[in-house]
Amino acid sequence: MRTIDHFIAGGTGGLAKARTAAVMDPNNGGQQAEVALGSNDALDRAVAAAQAAQPGWAAWNPQRRARVMFAFKTLIDRDMDELAALLSAEHGKVLADSKGDIQRGLEVVEFCCGLPHVLKGEHTQGAGPGIDVYSMRQPIGIGAGITPFNFPAMIPLWMGAMAVSAGNAFILKPSERDPSVPVRIAALFVEAGLPEGIFQVVHGDKEMVDAILDHPAIGAVSFVGSSDIAQYVYSRGVAAGKRVQAMGGAKNHGVVMPDADLDQVVGDLCGAAFGSAGERCMALPVVVPVGEDTAERLRAKLIPAIHALKIGISTDPEAQYGPVVTAQHKASIERWIQTAVDEGSELVIDGRGFSLQGHEEGYFVGPTLLDRVTPAMSSYHNEIFGPVLQIVRAGDFEEALALASQHQYGNGVAIFTRNGHAAREFAARVNVGMVGINVPIPVPVAYHSFGGWKRSGFGDTDQYGMEGLKFWTKVKKVTARWPDGGGDGSNAFVIPTMG
Repeated sequence: MRTIDHFIAGGTGGLAKARTAAVMDPNNGGQQAEVALGSNDALDRAVAAAQAAQPGWAAWNPQRRARVMFAFKTLIDRDMDELAALLSAEHGKVLADSKGDIQRGLEVVEFCCGLPHVLKGEHTQGAGPGIDVYSMRQPIGIGAGITPFNFPAMIPLWMGAMAVSAGNAFILKPSERDPSVPVRIAALFVEAGLPEGIFQVVHGDKEMVDAILDHPAIGAVSFVGSSDIAQYVYSRGVAAGKRVQAMGGAKNHGVVMPDADLDQVVGDLCGAAFGSAGERCMALPVVVPVGEDTAERLRAKLIPAIHALKIGISTDPEAQYGPVVTAQHKASIERWIQTAVDEGSELVIDGRGFSLQGHEEGYFVGPTLLDRVTPAMSSYHNEIFGPVLQIVRAGDFEEALALASQHQYGNGVAIFTRNGHAAREFAARVNVGMVGINVPIPVPVAYHSFGGWKRSGFGDTDQYGMEGLKFWTKVKKVTARWPDGGGDGSNAFVIPTMG
């Protein structure tokens, strides 16, 4: 059976595997590999390699580091099909989604190719008599990333590309459910010319997470996962003196105004709610039609569109989504559907019990539609993270705005309308970090930044873009004076003031 090892100091192997975890095939329910679960020993070895390599890497000039990113991008493009197939085999998302996963990460790599420009500091000549003040951005040293199963390429690339481009060494702890693509990414970095020890991968469970959070040589930790764990990572990491950004869960809303193009909305909802089996923090699992007439018209169009969705194995080119990641997660989704029914939701389309011929043991969940969901229900309050769409009816614009604003999560939100004033008001007032206007999944492009509010994000900085650069660097400020050597005291140092 295939064994997935750590990637440390430029290669795999060399560590005893006291513990392993099974890597399953979501399409058929069988085990396809095992992954080593490391602890302090593996992390210590990775940190030692990082400490040896990072000062030299930081000393490379920024454009030389950028050339490595250019070469890395070329290699990812070369191996796109191979990486997508490997990702789909372990995660279960269809090949088109897997390529999208990789491509969105690659867009951050492309941003990092231009990082020399944004790494520049600031300069003031003549801040005082003969005094200049300037700043420089310097790497923090060694950073770490802890990433979830649902985007095993995109999120490691978001974190790792930014961290290493800024001159840091980076240690990645990916999900043990689909660990192969992160290891392959590490190997491609080395092939691109990245020094050994700068991008490394260690596998593990909570034991490894705690080891990362407690290790004194790791200066910053970036995390994406559930909100409870994000809060834990943030609290423990900050208590250990680290810089931490921890992105949590979501319950994104799509507000549908009466004037919206419902055909467009239905198409967008089918992709945003059910694509990748709903296993996305930027999925759109709650739709909020404004007014009963809007709700009835939307529901009438949604039902046939959802029934027409094709579920298949990850390699089926006609499938719109594949299985969920594990049997345990499938069971959790189906429990939430039953909870919603028990709480009084109307079960319009029931995706439980879905079976794919020839893949009866696969982790498939059919698309589910629930209507007349209310904010008092736990199924509305919590993240289901599956192919489940809930309709929450709102009487007017203000009620719809309040639903998204008052929810515990504040990751993403969308409004569908032809009314510019309504869209402008909504974007300005909604208490959510990322807003889409007729855009169902408002993930910002790579030269902006990604991040939610409330229990969707812990810490002061977002992922990638300029916010990511701020997270992975520290600013040094220099005040300089060069006396002319006259010796008469006329160049006595005076601290610049605001006067």
